[in-house]
Amino acid sequence: MEKLRICFAGTPAFAAAHLQALLKAGHHVVAVYTQPDRPSGRGKKLQASPVKQIALENQLPVYQPASLRPLEEAESLASLNIDLMIVVAYGLILPKTILDIPALGCLNVHASLLPRWRGAAPIERAILAGDEVSGVTIMQMDEGLDTGAMLDKESVEITATDNRIDLENKLQIAGQTALLRTLKNIKKVQSAATVQNDEQSSYAAKLEKSEAFVDWRFSAPEIDRQIRASIGRNPAYTILNDQRLRVLKGSVSSEDYTGKVGQIVESDKTYFVVKCGSGALKVQQVQLPGKKPATVKDISNSRPELFSTDVTFTSQQAK
Repeated sequence: MEKLRICFAGTPAFAAAHLQALLKAGHHVVAVYTQPDRPSGRGKKLQASPVKQIALENQLPVYQPASLRPLEEAESLASLNIDLMIVVAYGLILPKTILDIPALGCLNVHASLLPRWRGAAPIERAILAGDEVSGVTIMQMDEGLDTGAMLDKESVEITATDNRIDLENKLQIAGQTALLRTLKNIKKVQSAATVQNDEQSSYAAKLEKSEAFVDWRFSAPEIDRQIRASIGRNPAYTILNDQRLRVLKGSVSSEDYTGKVGQIVESDKTYFVVKCGSGALKVQQVQLPGKKPATVKDISNSRPELFSTDVTFTSQQAK
């Protein structure tokens, strides 16, 4: 069977891993689409996306339009004479003029078990909701928001300690597995596609910065999930001495405590415990303003008074 002519569209490291898997498996990727280079780092120099870096390493043509809506973009893609377009965390909307070009359409690797968690932040929303299972869906793209017919799924477990990075790594492996499996017999898989049940759908809205604020009136399990979901992008934070203190690692305490909500009710050299609306949270790693992430142990050695039991975190967000 002749190899399919594939165009790949994606931007972050999660997508780059899928491009790498396609190339390693011997699939014929004829071009790569990724978002325009963005300024990054202290010098704000333009930085190529992880997908672009993989493409250049493999001498693949790279296209970086700011939008796919102009007619000339459809004409450019059509000139590639592709059989299939594979989209993974690309970040741009594919209009119908683009979706209709590949002979076998456009496939999307979505980081949830659709129709649950359609939208931009399925990984974070799954953790915040306390889901015990997540996964990846290979979807035939249509004009809706993650509403296309489902071709394949691969499930993964969400453990009680998984943070956003942990879950993303699991889903990356699951996505590679499901995508390569789908491509082994793409036409047969497409003919057996499953239509999504819209009544079972939920929306994974992008996290707002305000959602990173820790409201200690919530339960300890809710705050623990908030911390784990926010790792790396919008780290959870509380207010200490009118400044933001990022809370990077914690766990639900098994002990009962009395005290005010937001109060440090136990302080040890390696952790401190904060009373929540229900239960208490043991905090092991934080980040002080202008400093690098550090364990409570490292900070307590030089500033033992910082996390003493007379400290109560404010419920007011820093402006």
